[in-house]
Amino acid sequence: MTRTDPIRFAGAPRTAMVLAAGLGTRMRPLTETRPKPLVEVADRPLIDWTLDRLTETGVRRIVVNTHHHAEQMRAHLDAVRPRLPAGVELLESHEEDLLETGGGVAKALPWLGDAPFFVSNADQLLLNGPRPAAEVLARAFDAGRMDALLLLVPMPYALSVGGTGDFVMDQTGRLRRRREREVAPFLYSGLQILSPALFEDAPAGKFSLNLLFDRAIERERLYGVVHDGAFVAVGTPDAVRLADRVVRGRYDRIG
Repeated sequence: MTRTDPIRFAGAPRTAMVLAAGLGTRMRPLTETRPKPLVEVADRPLIDWTLDRLTETGVRRIVVNTHHHAEQMRAHLDAVRPRLPAGVELLESHEEDLLETGGGVAKALPWLGDAPFFVSNADQLLLNGPRPAAEVLARAFDAGRMDALLLLVPMPYALSVGGTGDFVMDQTGRLRRRREREVAPFLYSGLQILSPALFEDAPAGKFSLNLLFDRAIERERLYGVVHDGAFVAVGTPDAVRLADRVVRGRYDRIG
């Protein structure tokens, strides 16, 4: 990351949350002595790839939650701040007890503001296609119709991931869950735009974002847009090695 002027366009979210507090059990032994977001792909911590995807679209405030080896994450955030684009604020939301994805975002809502915001996992590798991945999301988001817009990956292009997919999308972009014994064409990438309205009447404490996604599906307000670049779900040591090979064939970070 370098201190360059980010891409800006009207309507893009200016705040973001990075989910970085998990234990990374599937990544062991790599996560026994460090948090998963600090596992390196192509000599860069995973979280730095995530910060690239957010800052290149003009995000001005990023909240990162911490728990597992929090002192290491805190030290890394301190080291990253001077290399971010000018004016970008990087905050920590520490969790003494893990709150899961939904609870972690809910805790950070006072920093995220009252407009739609990005949320990203820190354990995926997104390489841009013709346009920055976060920009693809932001240009497709419509607060009048959507409580959440998820960046989706076609299953044949979801490197390191098997299985039967997550979502089916209709011609308008509206999503539903994969039904039992059904193969869904799209995988949830871990990058999304969420409206604060999604968290109205959310439970207190620990809960998954999936609970809010299901509520949005019931209201016909969960939508998706398709990622047009490379994607690797970096959840295991084998996936780290795969992501490293992918990146070294196409290295598109900022700076």
